[in-house]
Amino acid sequence: MSSPFKIESSIRDNLSVVALEGHVDAHTAPRFEEVVVAELAAGRRQIVVDCTRMTYISSAGLGVFMSYVEEIREQGGDLKICGAIPKVQATFEILGFPEVFDILPDLEAAVRRFRDVPVREN
Repeated sequence: MSSPFKIESSIRDNLSVVALEGHVDAHTAPRFEEVVVAELAAGRRQIVVDCTRMTYISSAGLGVFMSYVEEIREQGGDLKICGAIPKVQATFEILGFPEVFDILPDLEAAVRRFRDVPVREN
């Protein structure tokens, strides 16, 4: 049986932090997508997805990242990923996510990266 899925969103240093817990798969990815859409609707364009407690991600979960990164960047923001466990990190690497996303070791590093990198101008 898969791990119970939980998702929490919060604000930290003017950044939106979306924390995922458990399995992100075809059953739970729609909830992840709803939170990303809600963050965008609220005008938040600097988003960190904290994967510290995420134990598995399927293609449906990966698709949420890919579906919104371009839109977020076109609006002058970015989406960064942090805290992936080795199994999830390996999945990101196999699929080339490090070429598209900043993948940081922890939330502190993600917050610093947003602070140190200027907001993209269009």
